[in-house]
Amino acid sequence: MQEITLHDKTFVPFISGATLDSAIKAMADKIYAQHQDTIPMFIGVLNGSIMIMSDLMKHYKGNCEISFVKISSYEGLTSTNNIKEILGVIVDIKDRDVIVIEDIVDTGNTIVALKEMIEKHQPKSVKFASLFLKPEAYKKQVVIDYVGMEIPNKFIVGFGLDYDELGRNLPDVYQLK
Repeated sequence: MQEITLHDKTFVPFISGATLDSAIKAMADKIYAQHQDTIPMFIGVLNGSIMIMSDLMKHYKGNCEISFVKISSYEGLTSTNNIKEILGVIVDIKDRDVIVIEDIVDTGNTIVALKEMIEKHQPKSVKFASLFLKPEAYKKQVVIDYVGMEIPNKFIVGFGLDYDELGRNLPDVYQLK
């Protein structure tokens, strides 16, 4: 891994793809241990969760279903605190165990909006999983049930995370230099 440039910013190596895979496998195992007697509905939050969802499904040992929602809150390097729902829940989740898959949780504004969006559809349960959690930035009350890894409050790209739409395809994660 070497430093990269996206648009006008330089990013340095932070987390290897192998480390990410281990964290995702551990999340999948924990979710399966708690849901092996059900068929959970995994709902990925686009666009950032696409790579995580793919790898999580490879590691998940049980039956499951998947769907996606799309919301947006970022412009450039910062959260706008304005959540835009682009694609809502398009499957029947009433009385289902739902696990929402996020790429990263920092301010928590998106998580709160997702919880409200999902609960309108009367699922049996709603749990949240995120590959990354920034505990020093997250101050909301919604519990993140499954966390791949906690990271410092730094801007990162790669493995689904972007900087103005670039960097999502990187197999490793980089932090702003």
